[in-house]
Amino acid sequence: MHEQNCSEISVAIIGAGISGLSCANRLKALGYQVSIYEKSRGVSGRMSTRSTADWNADHGAQYFTARDPLFINELEQWIKDDVAAIWEPRLQVFKAGQWHDSASKENRYVGNPAMNTPGQYLAKKLVVELNQTIHHVAHDQGKWLLHSQEHGAIQKQFDWLVLALPAPQALAITQSIDRPIEDVVKRANMQACWTVMATLTEKTNMPFDAAFINNEVISWLSRNNSKPNRAGIETWTIHANPLWSQAWVERDKDEAAKEILDCAKRLGLNCDAAKISIHRWRYASGHADLIPGFRLCEDLKLGYCGDWLNGGRVEGAWLSGHHLASQIQKTQHQTNLSSSL
Repeated sequence: MHEQNCSEISVAIIGAGISGLSCANRLKALGYQVSIYEKSRGVSGRMSTRSTADWNADHGAQYFTARDPLFINELEQWIKDDVAAIWEPRLQVFKAGQWHDSASKENRYVGNPAMNTPGQYLAKKLVVELNQTIHHVAHDQGKWLLHSQEHGAIQKQFDWLVLALPAPQALAITQSIDRPIEDVVKRANMQACWTVMATLTEKTNMPFDAAFINNEVISWLSRNNSKPNRAGIETWTIHANPLWSQAWVERDKDEAAKEILDCAKRLGLNCDAAKISIHRWRYASGHADLIPGFRLCEDLKLGYCGDWLNGGRVEGAWLSGHHLASQIQKTQHQTNLSSSL
């Protein structure tokens, strides 16, 4: 039988967040043909930045850390290429009605000059189809067939399919093909996050640049301008806590924002005169840690990666995609050996 070279093997990746981009870059380096489909108008997923002519705000992931040697090596390249930088905020914690300076000494990093910059950097040499919502897939005679909400059937067929999506979105696409994925998704228990971006007319005198908030409607406050190379009018990102966000996920956005801003005001950040933008992340947090941090159905040539499979952090997302790509290579190599016997 014919042994396939990597250059003859095609992989479709649904989702252009950090895990999907990491997986794609690893597979491309190994020689595979890789196509990415992303429903949004840009890459990076929840490493996201809202930008206008006057202000910008990182309204998804606020920072990331690096502990694994593989990701540390990747981060060092990002820093060298000026797409990431260390962030050293004045950090406080609100707990039991009291403010305290944070005792955390862990290095925190951000995209430079925006949180979505690393994703854009990873996507530079990849084939990414934006504004393509893949809502149906089929596996027929060893090939994956994709269908887009916007453009109908995708003409190309693929040997492998990777879902780099939040758990519930992955489930919606493959539950009829991969029945066990339902239990994995249930364990992830992904929750929403209401986010408010407040652009202030005057600078504040808050004694911190960022704060963890405990047992309140909100869980995080951050002055975006405290991050490296952030320009524009002073803007704060305010995240509601996951339990409250999930309980009120279908709430009117202005009602949700009012309660979030009332809480911020009680904590000392008065946004009464601010320009307000609101975003609802339907799937923001929660994870079902699988060993080894991804899911692969070898018989179907179907893989899943994402932070929800590997610790729920940016680093976990990157590692999930990277390790899934390596396992795809091992599986394909074994298939080739079997075919050549």
